[in-house]
Amino acid sequence: MNPRSPKILATATAQPEMEKTVDQAIAYAEQWLEGQDERFRRKALRIFQYAQVDRRYTVTPPEQMIRNESFEARNDRYIHYAIELGEQALKEALERAQLRPDDLDMIITVSCTGFMIPSLDAYLINRLKMRQDVLRLPVTEMGCAAGVSALIYARQLLQANPGKRAAILAAEFPSCTFQAGDRSMTNIVSTAIFGDGVACAILGFDEDKPGPQLGPHGMYHFYDAIDMMGYRVNDDGFQMVLNPRVPDTISAHFPDILPGFLAGHGLKLEDIDHFVFHPGGKKIVQLVESMLHPHGKNIDVTKAVLRDYGNMSSATVLYVLHYIQQQGVAPGQRGLVLSFGPGFSAQRMLLHWT
Repeated sequence: MNPRSPKILATATAQPEMEKTVDQAIAYAEQWLEGQDERFRRKALRIFQYAQVDRRYTVTPPEQMIRNESFEARNDRYIHYAIELGEQALKEALERAQLRPDDLDMIITVSCTGFMIPSLDAYLINRLKMRQDVLRLPVTEMGCAAGVSALIYARQLLQANPGKRAAILAAEFPSCTFQAGDRSMTNIVSTAIFGDGVACAILGFDEDKPGPQLGPHGMYHFYDAIDMMGYRVNDDGFQMVLNPRVPDTISAHFPDILPGFLAGHGLKLEDIDHFVFHPGGKKIVQLVESMLHPHGKNIDVTKAVLRDYGNMSSATVLYVLHYIQQQGVAPGQRGLVLSFGPGFSAQRMLLHWT
């Protein structure tokens, strides 16, 4: 690991106040699916029941989700909470890092569940009175993979500017994309697993602060897989695209995605102490688990985040990292960050705790 690689100085998360248990989600799903074919209803409700999401947090009251709200109303809610919860998470992360807003040289904001111009970073610069020369980089349209993408971009920017500091802020509110008129199986699956949340990471070179160094990284792009996942924009807003072939596609490429990537840096799966994986959903979690268990490894923290918060798109991998950081990590241990997103692509980065 390059001794001059930047590291993560602090992490923080912020959730909406509204909490929804799986039983509450099922109750509202029953109302939403009222009048549908009974066999279809039973199948849909089982998806909620066995999604391995025990609770989630949401900015949208469930009774509003199942009504036909306009795209404008849902996007306005997205903007409001992105700013409010974004500010909360950024302030907490700065406090944990013992830094001030004007200590930041760059801010990278990440989101794909709403639309706003100016982007979120502009609002946070004004609210926190950051320096007027702070570098802004909004990362959009990369879906669940964008949290890792932001780490990759931050590492490259910081290594080109030694001594600088950066903030990454991922703000995702999938409840604001829900279309009540779409009763497709894709919308049912995504609604069963997604939750709302915001996560932040502060990065820099401060040698007196512990934290994982950002190491080698790589993106892996799947050819001819554009239709795997993403959003289709229609008159009602963002309509989820999620191909059921995603787990099989990942499985077919797994040797290149993980063992091949690690081998390129002189490592094996056994050398990794912490797997900072994005929990795309139950099937992907089970797939990755089945491939790691023979090597004596697990993704228990990933499963815990999915259970307690749901899939929060790009913010989720930072939640997993935050959980691991809070548990305490011994110096010298290694981590591997991984997420999949539209494109279709895998994003990977090595971490090394100092």
